[in-house]
Amino acid sequence: YPLIQGYDSVALESDVELGGTDQLFNLLMGRDLQRSWNQEPQVVITMPLLEGLDGVNKMSKSLGNYIGITESADDIYGKVMSISDTLMFRYYELLSDLPEADIGTLAAEMHDGKIHPKEVKKKLARELTARFYGADHAVRAEETFEQVFRHHGLPENIPELVLEKASGEVWLPKLLVEAGLTGSTSEARRLIKQQAVSLDNEKVLDTEYNVQPAGDVLIKVGKRRFAKVCFR
Repeated sequence: YPLIQGYDSVALESDVELGGTDQLFNLLMGRDLQRSWNQEPQVVITMPLLEGLDGVNKMSKSLGNYIGITESADDIYGKVMSISDTLMFRYYELLSDLPEADIGTLAAEMHDGKIHPKEVKKKLARELTARFYGADHAVRAEETFEQVFRHHGLPENIPELVLEKASGEVWLPKLLVEAGLTGSTSEARRLIKQQAVSLDNEKVLDTEYNVQPAGDVLIKVGKRRFAKVCFR
């Protein structure tokens, strides 16, 4: 694998290659191969890896510990709020546009009890959400977060999926995909196994569960994602 990746540098005659610290060996292999082909070795620049939401492994879609830049403003805000207080400053360091001195001040004030960790985290969540959706959407995402988690309510604008009763029962993993709550049926099955899916506040544990076409059904995935299925 390092040889194949390194040969990319030869084929492109690259001058500079940027990668994560975990790719350092592969990047250096590119330099060695370039020398063998009488090319000037590329300059290698490595960047630190961003830990995922679990604070242990690097952020990865396959591990499910990621914040997707195409996710909704509510999801981005909510996921940032779910990270630990310790990990929060790692995110500040690698993702925030705040000056390093300001980040240090926030850390010191939090350590001294002058500011609550939640307020520091909300500041980060607003900044990262606003980067992709703008300040107005970030404020609304914060309001939704407070409504759902602090006041134990429901979001004001829950997306609805209307289905025909005549179509019959619907396999739950397929329904989660159609409702936009998961990206695939395999992801849906995994979340069901993790007890992260509820229908009308009742957890569903059976990955083969079929939803009956009767009335409206409130689906909740995790702590932040909701959808209402309306059978007509």
